[in-house]
Amino acid sequence: MRYLVLVLVLICSTGFLLASEEGHGETLEVKGPHGGNLLEDKEFSIEVTIFEAGVPAEMRLFVYRNGQLLDPKKLKVRGRLDRLGGVVDELTFIPEKDYLVSEQTVVEPHSFDVTLEAEVKNERYHWRYQNHEGRAEISQRLQELSAIETEVIGERRLTISDTLFGVISVPTDNRYSIHAPYQGLVKKLHVGIGETVKKGQRLATLHNTQTLQDYYLNSPVDGEVTDVFANTGDKATESVLLEIIDFSQVWVELSAFPENIERLDVGQKLSIYDLHQHQRVGSKISYIAPQMTGGHIARARALLDNSDGHWRPGMHIKADVEIKNKTVPLAIKSSALQSFREMPVVFAQFENTFEVRMLELGETDGEYIEVLGGIKAGTKYVVGNSFLLKAEVLKDGASHDH
Repeated sequence: MRYLVLVLVLICSTGFLLASEEGHGETLEVKGPHGGNLLEDKEFSIEVTIFEAGVPAEMRLFVYRNGQLLDPKKLKVRGRLDRLGGVVDELTFIPEKDYLVSEQTVVEPHSFDVTLEAEVKNERYHWRYQNHEGRAEISQRLQELSAIETEVIGERRLTISDTLFGVISVPTDNRYSIHAPYQGLVKKLHVGIGETVKKGQRLATLHNTQTLQDYYLNSPVDGEVTDVFANTGDKATESVLLEIIDFSQVWVELSAFPENIERLDVGQKLSIYDLHQHQRVGSKISYIAPQMTGGHIARARALLDNSDGHWRPGMHIKADVEIKNKTVPLAIKSSALQSFREMPVVFAQFENTFEVRMLELGETDGEYIEVLGGIKAGTKYVVGNSFLLKAEVLKDGASHDH
């Protein structure tokens, strides 16, 4: 077991203010036998610890008289935690083993002004001290110079998406193989590889060796000549002479792993973009393969307009699939998120004082993140240049010993 110690700071001083009901007191800082901070007044003392090894954080109190540990069953202690924003946590204690333990969880952040009241053999004692962590005070002038921006946390509608990788391909119906309808000779080819053709445009002149007449092959579609398999003078047989592809529409072939495929459905909206994000366009899933490949990948497909020719077959792309929309009671801007003691936090603002709020997070739409706990609705928090506050807090040092 390890004890996590509250560092007790004297209000407007550097030690502890210990005051009995009679009003006398002294300033000192002493560690108790269990590693906690020891508050002393004459022969009576109380050691304060925060314990959170494998359990929600709780306050534990060890009470002594003349250095001898007292039976916690004979003690009455109440506590009060005053937090920023007018939040007050009342603590009651019950005996456990050789200490008193709070019946309430000491929630994060462990930053508050503490009042303890103890009754021992009809004598009453009062202690007041500060325990602040993750807190910084910045004047209005410096806030403006630092361009600190804030928002008020509240309800927001999130569009939850899943990002898939894919490649551009040619729809099978847009690929045309041009054959000679009669056996004969290729008298002349009028187009070459890479040429753009219009529907009805002459592609080749052929000679029918049976009727001894010439005839023409015309393009069945607007498109591009992608391959030529014959030359002037060649025999025209059943083989393909030319290939034309209509690139005005292309397929987006997406790769979906098992964790993705369960969330996909035909008709879901897509936002498709190339790896350099030069262009972003919308579409919808039109097909999901019923089988997965040997690599445990399923194929999803969408049809994409390509009238400007930007999307070339073979091009690798990404697609954000709109999985669902939901309204959440609380959401914070992603840019506001910082890390403090390896926990995700934002900095809440109370006039010129800023303090961390440890968050429990849910789903995100990239711009905003759902908040499941750790901050109250209506709290103003920093969304721009919050890293400056983190630097200020780390510079001053955290007063909570973890």
